[in-house]
Amino acid sequence: MRVSRLLHTRYRVDDLERSVRFYRDVLGLDEIRRHKSPRGSELVFLKAPGSEETIELCSYPASGPVRVQSDLTHLAFEVESLERFGAHLAGLGLSYSDGPHYKADGSGGIAFVDAPEGYEIELIQRSAAATRNETY
Repeated sequence: MRVSRLLHTRYRVDDLERSVRFYRDVLGLDEIRRHKSPRGSELVFLKAPGSEETIELCSYPASGPVRVQSDLTHLAFEVESLERFGAHLAGLGLSYSDGPHYKADGSGGIAFVDAPEGYEIELIQRSAAATRNETY
């Protein structure tokens, strides 16, 4: 027996509305539902266009403030152009925290931007020639 598919990934946040605005307005994710868990967590589920998996943002103040260690975890999203996404960030008063870094062979590149609590968001640009299973 094994699992059949990934459904969602949870990230606990301190300021739920601030984080929802970041994932919605900066990354372009769609909010698909909200609810309160039986233990009192406020939950918001978001989804990237073209993806089935969701991201669950969770606010649970009783567990204390969120402290994200450097290089602990990240979410990776594909973008059409790191240059254009960087311009989008600049228009919002934001910038990449690292990159962009392009591959010498022209097959793509990566860059990072930090979400409000310090979770890293990796942005990956692939050329038409790059394979879908390629990792950075």
